[in-house]
Amino acid sequence: MGAEALAVEVAFALPSKQRIVALRVAEGTTARQAVALADLPTLFPDVPGETFAQAPLGIFGKALREPDTHLLRDGDRVEVYRPLAIDPKAARLERAKRQASDPKR
Repeated sequence: MGAEALAVEVAFALPSKQRIVALRVAEGTTARQAVALADLPTLFPDVPGETFAQAPLGIFGKALREPDTHLLRDGDRVEVYRPLAIDPKAARLERAKRQASDPKR
């Protein structure tokens, strides 16, 4: 029996631009390989190419622990997550500091 082709999607979004790339990949393709096949650097030339090669990945909103070895299934949508602009803990600390110094409180 030969390798079957799977229908998958690769999604990436910026605040101003989103793309979902539909692909047909061979059975045994990993999430990271699908991202490479989607050629996102061409669609997002302002984003450094290494961002896509190293970014955390997920399937339908669930983060993958091992995207380099996670085998895709038919119908999967691989999501490429952007790096955080600021650490959530640091943002929470800054908000707390601002609220503590607010004279209206």
